[in-house]
Amino acid sequence: MSSLSPFTFSSSIQGVQVKPLTQDGQQIRVRYNGLLNQSGASQVWLHGGLGDINEWRDVKDYVMDRTSEGWEQTIDINDKQFNFCFRDSSQNWDNNNGANWIYRIT
Repeated sequence: MSSLSPFTFSSSIQGVQVKPLTQDGQQIRVRYNGLLNQSGASQVWLHGGLGDINEWRDVKDYVMDRTSEGWEQTIDINDKQFNFCFRDSSQNWDNNNGANWIYRIT
């Protein structure tokens, strides 16, 4: 991730922000400061998949890094939509009240 990147993080939605790292939007940085972080999670995973919100493909769990700004992870996307939510080491989930989060490349 280049410190010279012209891109910035989105406004926070329920403690979640996304920042594109490439012009085509296919590499993003996700920052999480939501409920799990506020509850003192010792580790957070981003759980995500590609495609339609009701039929995720290539589902993966990404270990997030704790930073001074919250939990963060860089994701490479090879689709027009990335669906995601979060969990902690106690298997507590933050899925935006069942709606999850969606990053779309338009």
